[in-house]
Amino acid sequence: MSWAQAAAALTAAVRENQRATDAFDAAVAARLGVNRTDGACLDVLDQLGGSATAGELAAALRLTSGSTTTMIDRLTGAGYVARVPDPGDRRRVVVTLTPTARERIGEIFGPIAAAGAEVFRPYSAAQLDLVRELLTAATSVLTAQIDRLGR
Repeated sequence: MSWAQAAAALTAAVRENQRATDAFDAAVAARLGVNRTDGACLDVLDQLGGSATAGELAAALRLTSGSTTTMIDRLTGAGYVARVPDPGDRRRVVVTLTPTARERIGEIFGPIAAAGAEVFRPYSAAQLDLVRELLTAATSVLTAQIDRLGR
């Protein structure tokens, strides 16, 4: 297979993976009874260790401060997040995942994490690192394109 053919095949696989990820994210949001943005917020919080400021969430999700406040209100009402005073600055609050959210996230993502570990198992650390580098570079390209499109 030539480089061009390999690149085209990889691009096709990435696009298929993006569609599967998109469908999975929709299914997760539906299971949790939230919209896609709220689901993405829960994912960001989980990835950040369970807490973040509203500003950090707004930046990560590319939302306005007003949209972020509304999203946090919805997630608080659903019992998935709580506003907690920031121990370092009592004027600020930190948004934290609730035990309910952690339990639901574990139920949904535990099985996929286990399946993913099995998919990764045959590959060496160097190979996995190469894939991580590729995904990081591809994410940078996508982020630049989001900026170019004005969102």
